[in-house]
Amino acid sequence: MPKSVNKVILVGNVGKDPEVRYSQSGTPVANFSLATNERSKDRNGEWQDRTEWHSIVAWKRLAEIVGEYVAKGTKLYVEGKIQTSSWEDRQSGERKYRTEIVARDLLLLGPRGNSDEDHQSSSHDENEDQPSHAPSGEIVDEDIPF
Repeated sequence: MPKSVNKVILVGNVGKDPEVRYSQSGTPVANFSLATNERSKDRNGEWQDRTEWHSIVAWKRLAEIVGEYVAKGTKLYVEGKIQTSSWEDRQSGERKYRTEIVARDLLLLGPRGNSDEDHQSSSHDENEDQPSHAPSGEIVDEDIPF
């Protein structure tokens, strides 16, 4: 059988604070929604925005990380696979379906936390270690390693 690929890459904003629960065996699982946006022009030349919502699930250590560092509005890169599950509704007997992204990896794309002060203070500390003068861009003998 030929090899197949089930890989999803999303970059978007978290829609609400993640919900972290634990299975009966104690395995952490996090659920959250991620919004991606697309912009295009319609027939009249007007810009139209379209938001797509994705259900994301993370397991084990990744779920714990989501619970600690991810909040509503966080910009994330999510890599994973698409998975559809089905079940029979107990009341109506109808077949129900849920499609979600099972995260394998994620990256926080903004500053940690929701506070701009944290981001500003960390970038300020980095600047304190730099020399007070700006380099001229000219290469001098001391720059050559041999």
